[in-house]
Amino acid sequence: MTELSVSWIESGKTQTARWQSVANNPAPKKIITISDTLRADAAYKLACEGTAMLWRGDFQNAKHLSQAISRRIDNRTSKPKAVKAASKGGLTPKDQFHLYRKSQIERARTLGMLLVELSHDYKLPYDRAPDVQTACEHAYGKTSEKDRIVLSLRELLGVIGAYEWHKKGVNITQLDATITPSYGVYSPVRGEYIELVNNVPLNEVTVAFDIGTGTGVLAVLLAKRGVEKIVATEQEPRALVCASENIAKLGFSKQIKLVNANLFPPADCGLADLIVCNPPWLPAKANSPIEHAIYDPESKMLKGFLNGLKNYLSLKGEGWLILSDLAEHLGLRTRDELNAWITSAGLEVIEKIDTRPLHAKSQDKTDPLFAARSKEITSLWRLKVAKIKANN
Repeated sequence: MTELSVSWIESGKTQTARWQSVANNPAPKKIITISDTLRADAAYKLACEGTAMLWRGDFQNAKHLSQAISRRIDNRTSKPKAVKAASKGGLTPKDQFHLYRKSQIERARTLGMLLVELSHDYKLPYDRAPDVQTACEHAYGKTSEKDRIVLSLRELLGVIGAYEWHKKGVNITQLDATITPSYGVYSPVRGEYIELVNNVPLNEVTVAFDIGTGTGVLAVLLAKRGVEKIVATEQEPRALVCASENIAKLGFSKQIKLVNANLFPPADCGLADLIVCNPPWLPAKANSPIEHAIYDPESKMLKGFLNGLKNYLSLKGEGWLILSDLAEHLGLRTRDELNAWITSAGLEVIEKIDTRPLHAKSQDKTDPLFAARSKEITSLWRLKVAKIKANN
């Protein structure tokens, strides 16, 4: 999390505050104060030019201004001229994906130019402002600092939304329980991969590893299915706390051992009869720590799991790789490449079990990536160590 100082001129005096950004966005170099009198067109122009605007006015009106800026971003990208430029020359799915990512990054940067202030104890000094203290403590932790804080309204709204999910939880049908996500930890809202893990038979599985456990949902599912010992690994501090809370809340602390590790657990955990991994599905650059749940630069985690798997499996053990083929439809990875990585890792495929996603974007024809999303298949690849062929 980025914590730097920012300064601006207000009422003829230099003011300073602590800059806060979980996404590690750089502190803005130029800040002006604005109020309800600034029109949305002018605010949008300032944001595009790189001028950050610190809000001084009614909090609900700040949200309205953010929505107005968002509409102007959408209008710019949906104008006939922009659409024609994007389609000119028959762009490949890969080109379309990179244009989409570029527009999302630019959108985030522009909306991030509208700033709000928090007191050192996470209180908003605005009329009609909600109580965000508990939500901010959940996302940022309690602080002993006495400096006031400046952050983007976009990030604050994300913090508030994440805390609402945290309070509500995500109902997991296969567990007949709720999993509680935390800010910055991928929420298990796409249930098809959970259903895949729930339906595959467990053949003599006593010990299992869950690699990159996140909220802990797959580790808990394996425990509920009767696996006696599960080692769940994770290296992100927020995810470690989140998984620990979910595992304890659902009563599986005795079956599940949570380990801070990058991919596989240490040698003293022994070998596993089953190793499950649900890596980020798209091999692309992550532009913030939170995006690492979605993007796996250069397929680093996927390759790391495949290359290390045979060293951690028991004699008849299996590895379960849960992976969408969206990257293939976007031209970011080919099936031949994936098969080659499996083979070069000394593995072979026992079975591939497929399902179609049911999430909203797969049905949304207005989504820029609909052509690829509509073809997406999520698969559970059952892998084992390949037999060494004897020389004739």
